[in-house]
Amino acid sequence: MKTVGTIARGIRTPIIKTNDNLEQIVIDSILKASKEDGFEIQDKDIIAITEAVVGISMGNYATIDAISSDIKSKFKTGHLGIVFPILSRNRFSILLKAFAKASKKITILLSYPTDEVGNAILDEAKLKSLNINPYSDKITEEEYKNHFSDFKHLFTGVNMVEYYRNICLEENTQVNFVFSNNPEDILDYTTDVLVSSIHSRQRIKNTLKENQSLTVYGLDDILTQPVNGSGYNEKYGLLGSNMATKDKVKLFPNHTNLVFDIQKKIFELTEKTVEVMIYGDGAFKDPSGGIWELADPVVSPSYTSGLEGSPNEIKLKFLSDSKFENLKGKELEEAIKNEILNKDNSLVGKDESLGTTPRKYVDLIGSLCDLMSGSGDKGTPVIFIQNYFTNYTK
Repeated sequence: MKTVGTIARGIRTPIIKTNDNLEQIVIDSILKASKEDGFEIQDKDIIAITEAVVGISMGNYATIDAISSDIKSKFKTGHLGIVFPILSRNRFSILLKAFAKASKKITILLSYPTDEVGNAILDEAKLKSLNINPYSDKITEEEYKNHFSDFKHLFTGVNMVEYYRNICLEENTQVNFVFSNNPEDILDYTTDVLVSSIHSRQRIKNTLKENQSLTVYGLDDILTQPVNGSGYNEKYGLLGSNMATKDKVKLFPNHTNLVFDIQKKIFELTEKTVEVMIYGDGAFKDPSGGIWELADPVVSPSYTSGLEGSPNEIKLKFLSDSKFENLKGKELEEAIKNEILNKDNSLVGKDESLGTTPRKYVDLIGSLCDLMSGSGDKGTPVIFIQNYFTNYTK
């Protein structure tokens, strides 16, 4: 039995710019790394590429003018209601600038005590002391000013209500805030509604569309086609976008054959069939700040077929402590190997799988990759993973 299991390596590449041949850069970088670090490419190895460099190489950008133009084409009253945006300077602030540019007035409905991905907007202890029930109570802007305006985000030290207010005022747009977890509260203010949550968007859009007097779109409905030559995303619109400059965003990558082309080229060069995926945010939660990392619509927008499905694993600790509690050493090792080799094709609900994590492979692998590459200056937009699909019997 090999003593080394899963190995993940961050692969450094040249700085990637628009119109660069990303396929060739990824392949060349991995082949160079394999010589430098002394590893061989094997069947079922995984090549993962961050969505950031995919979008950059494609030139998938849009200006606030393009976003503003699309907003104006969809909403006609001049008073835009924004429902449940996340609290993010990187993700949402530049979008808000575009929305403000397209509107005379904006009402922002914020969920509390946190946004959808866990960013806090007020002091929860103070919330309890005031006997405010987040499941039923609406907090007005005046009440927020009186009780919570001194609150600052744990990591950034910024009060996001004031931050968003200033963005709107800089565009000479009136803005008011409402704090509620009921999306239908926006009906008290306007009939033009932009649902800005990520993972709950479809449910909220469906709820609001029951009121036929409303015009309802989501962030995933904005820039689904080019506007004046802009970038776009046909499936996710503005979801998954990031600030590129003060007046431009990089959009989530559109469908691409990149993963299949890389898989094919690697096979031609090595006669090994690797799996390839594009990854964005990982699907994990920070224990200190309570922030759920996944601000992209999905962890992986594109991957090869070998990454379909979920793990079907036996919990070794459970077997050792229960079924084989009286075995040790070689006898225990052989018994557990035999259990693995003869396990059912589906262990869902079985005692043997208690405590395992049967999430999608791409969500698990994407989380691993996001943790390795980070979002700063590591310079490893490609992650190369080996032995991921091996187990104790190999």
